[in-house]
Amino acid sequence: MDLREQRGMELAATRIIKRKGNLWMVPSQSGNDKYSVQIMPEKSSCTCLDHETRGVKCKHIYAATFVMKREEHADGSVTITESITVTATKRATYPQKWSAYNEAQTHEQDKFQVLLADLCSGLVTTPPKSGRPPLPLSDAVFAIVFKVYSTVSQRRFMSDLREAHERGYIAKVPHFNSISNYLENASLTPILRNLITQSSLPLQSVETDFAADSSGFTTCRFTRWFDQKYGTVKQKADWVKCHLMCGVKTNIVTAVEIHEKFANDTNFLPALVNKTAENFTMTEVSADKGYISRKNADAIANVGATPFIAFRSDNRAGNGGTWDKMYHYFQFRRDEFLAHYHKRSNVESTFSMMKRKFGDGLRSKTDVAMVNETLCKVLCHNLVVLIHETHELGIDPVFWSNAA
Repeated sequence: MDLREQRGMELAATRIIKRKGNLWMVPSQSGNDKYSVQIMPEKSSCTCLDHETRGVKCKHIYAATFVMKREEHADGSVTITESITVTATKRATYPQKWSAYNEAQTHEQDKFQVLLADLCSGLVTTPPKSGRPPLPLSDAVFAIVFKVYSTVSQRRFMSDLREAHERGYIAKVPHFNSISNYLENASLTPILRNLITQSSLPLQSVETDFAADSSGFTTCRFTRWFDQKYGTVKQKADWVKCHLMCGVKTNIVTAVEIHEKFANDTNFLPALVNKTAENFTMTEVSADKGYISRKNADAIANVGATPFIAFRSDNRAGNGGTWDKMYHYFQFRRDEFLAHYHKRSNVESTFSMMKRKFGDGLRSKTDVAMVNETLCKVLCHNLVVLIHETHELGIDPVFWSNAA
């Protein structure tokens, strides 16, 4: 959309444009003048200086064209005049590369350990000043992430961990109770966040469009209350809320925020956008109406991307800036807007992939451990995505290439 078309859209939305015979009377955007516009099938005309001297399609012609599709009556009813062309379109299909899919599936667990060990190798253990040396940080992180990937209990998981030790992925096999202790370590939370970022970087050149959403993971803790009406004690599982940003092509997660269950979605979009923009070139961002606000629209525009956020029924133009541009785009090119907006369904697919493979529940009982376990699920998802893209796109994941 060029600048003249955008301004024409604003004129059609904010000014009164009336028809007189074959002409449309379009008011000036900056003064009290009015211009006569004649819409013709081949070439339209306008009495403004921009059209008469340059011969271009001016904003007044665009405005009259938009208004031509609607005629408002005195009683407030609206008549829509549209020309409809019916064409037979063939739905685009994307064949599955079954050989690549089968190769990724049959070697996933082996490749997962290779990628996880490579990712953890960039972690540096700070030796204590005195006392018994701790388990290397890379081994501790490898153990908790691999444990979440396995989806089995800590005791049953020890066979997989001993095998990883025999293959040289960890230097020492920890006790099964130590895995719980590592998950409850708050210092691992920023480390896991950083690993999620690092795991997304091999797809920097692939992802330019992104989507944001949130979803809950249930816990083993329950909230109980006494129902006065029925005289019984009721309970429901507690849960934590995961907010994330993902690429719409590969479903790779580029940024994540974990907060309590009643956290408002709209507050976390700027952080997700800014974190993603640190490493990716962002073209557009889509999100549902839970994220609609002027602040979020501006945050997306500030990183050079176009926002496609659904509007609520009570939203109106008048906030200025990116909000008005997005609103006019939605009003006058709704089909085109929705085509971009519906890319957000990919973030729902991301959560579905994660929960079906690694479960929608958390085994941890403390707040810190629940956050770390959720981050581990996201990291496991990213590594699985990389494994499949290794076969689909032929990429060779390299981690820590941007480390100082």
